Amino acid sequence: MNDPENSLIGHLEALRRTLLSCLIATALLYPVAFLASPYVISALVRWSFPPEAGKLHYFAPMEVFWVQLKLALVLALALAYPWNILQVWRFLLPALYREERRALGWWIVVSSVLFFCGVAFCGVLILPMLMNFAGGFATPELQPILGLANFLELAGWLMLSFGVMFQSPLVVLLAVRFGLISVESLRRKRPWVMTAILVVAAILTPPDVVSQVMLALPTWLLFEAGLFFAGRMERRAQAEAAERG
Repeated sequence: MNDPENSLIGHLEALRRTLLSCLIATALLYPVAFLASPYVISALVRWSFPPEAGKLHYFAPMEVFWVQLKLALVLALALAYPWNILQVWRFLLPALYREERRALGWWIVVSSVLFFCGVAFCGVLILPMLMNFAGGFATPELQPILGLANFLELAGWLMLSFGVMFQSPLVVLLAVRFGLISVESLRRKRPWVMTAILVVAAILTPPDVVSQVMLALPTWLLFEAGLFFAGRMERRAQAEAAERG
């Protein structure tokens, strides 16, 4: 007979080992990420910073050092992500049935791909477009003085926002899958959904129309993609229920 107390202690010990493994992996990769951080900053500036915006500056003696420390943590977490997510998967595996394992596995893969696609979309297209838009206000009499920390904070926040908003197809699929809302109801509520997307995009992006629209538009398209696949999933579920009936 299983002792519930021993079982709880065993789960807590497994969770402790999982978290410790993730922490160690991230810590081991941190020095590598710190050494790479200046090159990442230089590459990001070269790619997305237009000549019209001038040069980046720092306004405190240790500002660059602290910026590199923060960026190194983000890079270390990104590098350790495959290992860390594998450890979490192994921790959850014994508690799941076969169908649940397959569903969770697909969710982790698809969610990760969508998140990194959102980050890449922002870094490759949106950030340079936004910085070019900002640089367009410069004149011989009006020159910008932009700080390194502010630029990287903007870049990081935008990339995180795009990564999160690119999860919209999964949100639609999960909501339909668990019966929270039907596909037909979502289709009728399209204007409300679009309004909500615009509001969230306005909150997550700087107060300019360009970045707001560039976040809202792909999110809307991804919502429509999620709606399409949710419709197929719903019809398949209805067909299976009819066969069983």
